[in-house]
Amino acid sequence: MSGVSFGEALKFWLKLGFISFGGPAGQIAIMHRELVEQKRWISERRFLHALNYCMLLPGPEAQQLATYIGWLMHRTWGGIAAGALFVLPSLLILVVLSWVYLAFGQLAWVAGLFYGIKPAVAALVLHAVWRIGGRTLRRPAQVPLLWMITIASFVAIAWLKVPFPWVVLAAALVGVAGGRFVPGQFAMGGAHAGAAAATSGSWLIADDTPTPRHALFSPARLALVAGVGALLWLLPMALLVAAHGWDGTLTQMGWFFSKAALLTFGGAYAVLPYVYQGAVEHHQWLTGGQMIDGLALGETTPGPLIMVVAFVGFVGGWARAVLGPDMLFLGGALAATVVTWFTFLPSFLFILAGGPLVESTHGNLRFTAPLTAITAAVVGVIATLALFFLAHIATATPTPGFPVDMVSLALAAVAAAALFRWRLGVITVIAGCALAGMLLRLAGIA
Repeated sequence: MSGVSFGEALKFWLKLGFISFGGPAGQIAIMHRELVEQKRWISERRFLHALNYCMLLPGPEAQQLATYIGWLMHRTWGGIAAGALFVLPSLLILVVLSWVYLAFGQLAWVAGLFYGIKPAVAALVLHAVWRIGGRTLRRPAQVPLLWMITIASFVAIAWLKVPFPWVVLAAALVGVAGGRFVPGQFAMGGAHAGAAAATSGSWLIADDTPTPRHALFSPARLALVAGVGALLWLLPMALLVAAHGWDGTLTQMGWFFSKAALLTFGGAYAVLPYVYQGAVEHHQWLTGGQMIDGLALGETTPGPLIMVVAFVGFVGGWARAVLGPDMLFLGGALAATVVTWFTFLPSFLFILAGGPLVESTHGNLRFTAPLTAITAAVVGVIATLALFFLAHIATATPTPGFPVDMVSLALAAVAAAALFRWRLGVITVIAGCALAGMLLRLAGIA
């Protein structure tokens, strides 16, 4: 439907995969600048329209937005190319960094880097609580039910140890009832109302460009795409069961991250508590400290933050020697690939099969109220993650004469100030803390 060739679009999606730093907000800003303002492939209103669809779906919204625009421009293969190239560079980079982490992590300067990164990650999670909470929760007097959902989810996860899926389900049910009886409490605000106004001029996909035939809802097309998607899930899972058995590490990773992919309402930070519960506490594929290190690596590489699951897979595949003790790297790389496949497959299906269906229900309060309630619960869930990270860095290596690690807590405080007060970027904060940690470790202070 546009004058952009598939090859030209492919070059852009590949470039985007290597420059998509800054988390969802940064990635969306990059796409807006490139696609709306510079290349003028899609208009402001159509861009935001697509973004609003993606915000209603589980999964990484920036990757789904790329998939959506690629699909709108060049049909199914355009969406697959855009979404895949958004992920593949990050997967390759994380596989290499995960190997460096496991093979050389005991060196003093490498250990120092990660010592400094951990407090930065704790501050980043606190910042995520503030950012998502500020977008979702208004004054308590205006939306007391959303605040109650947030507090209840925090208590359920932090103290009652309720599994994350049950928290999501309970919040959704409250949203269903709330949307019917007290709709004013669950009306969605304009999360992106502050976007810059479109400049004058024409776009290849303008506001009045007719929706292409392939983007219109069709029950037959929905059934076809859903059927193909089911096969793309069943065949790899069947191969894993045949090769490793149902209880095998790779099989369990595929099953676990298939479930995790359906719970990522609110972004990667929202699903991390569930990943922690499963990967660290239940399956013990990695330790809590390694999970924090993996989150730090995910923050410093391009691509969606949920790519931290590739690190989880690599460490788990390496630790369990899934291909034998002589092929630790290949085993880790295979596990990272398996985890990435099962995590991102649903995101493609949500766009390719459900995009037109979501469009037909956009703005319907009966549809959006449960998602608003889930987002409120997500704020409380992320707060529990921040509490865990702070407790971990405080008790890992206590400072002599103190019951806690004062140096690590001080780094966390500085990182929080950099994010909240000075509004420094994520990469800057992590790099600064990593350098400080390395120097402190080499000096024998930490």
